[in-house]
Amino acid sequence: MAFKKDSVAGTMVFIIILSLVCSFMITGTVEILKERKLAKKREEVQQFVLKAADIDISQGDFSELFAQRVKPKMVNLATGKVTEKANLLDFDERMASINPETSSKPKKDTAKIKTMANDIRIFEVYDTNGQLASIVMPIYGKGLWSIIYGYMAIKPDLNTIENIVFYEHGETPGIADFVTDPQWLALWKGKKLFNEKGKIAIKIIKGGAKDGDIHGIDGVSGATRTGVGIQRLVEFWFGVEGYQTYLHTLAAEGK
Repeated sequence: MAFKKDSVAGTMVFIIILSLVCSFMITGTVEILKERKLAKKREEVQQFVLKAADIDISQGDFSELFAQRVKPKMVNLATGKVTEKANLLDFDERMASINPETSSKPKKDTAKIKTMANDIRIFEVYDTNGQLASIVMPIYGKGLWSIIYGYMAIKPDLNTIENIVFYEHGETPGIADFVTDPQWLALWKGKKLFNEKGKIAIKIIKGGAKDGDIHGIDGVSGATRTGVGIQRLVEFWFGVEGYQTYLHTLAAEGK
């Protein structure tokens, strides 16, 4: 029996075929966009980690530099142990922090983050001789209006700050611009996180830190609440519910 294209059946077949073709095209486009989004996120992570480690990325291919100098690892905060996990550059910390199966509520939520991922991605950074130069760790917490996201790098003594970067926040424009100001961030370099007793001692000081204060960071006039938020998030992440167990594990291993 001859098939008539202009019949009802022919029209239906045409619609079905067209729908399938469009469906395949949309699926393919979604996959392409998804991969591009993942690629962009990988590149951002690589750049932020290298900047936190105080490595100049203005020269050459930062992705190649990252591959040569950085080793991502997944750390369980409760045990301080490194856990095995593939594709660490595609790990989504924010999704992990809100997924009930991969997160928990802090007992003392001084950073005001409500929930946090049980496993956290950290980055060991090595110098050109293959020696450990710093460890870069994500930090985040509530400022005045928003969650402030960043990375802090500490030196192998597990106390001295190598560098700090903040890459995302929704604080008051103008007043809170210091959060990403290179001059203010430079004040953190060389400061000590902990005192002689191993207690967190880093402090943002209203009116400015005194000369020789190894724990003090100058506060910024008019942005006290944002500064307090940053201090609290640093205290949280390097406290008992953050990286403290991991750092103790590294110290015991003689890292």
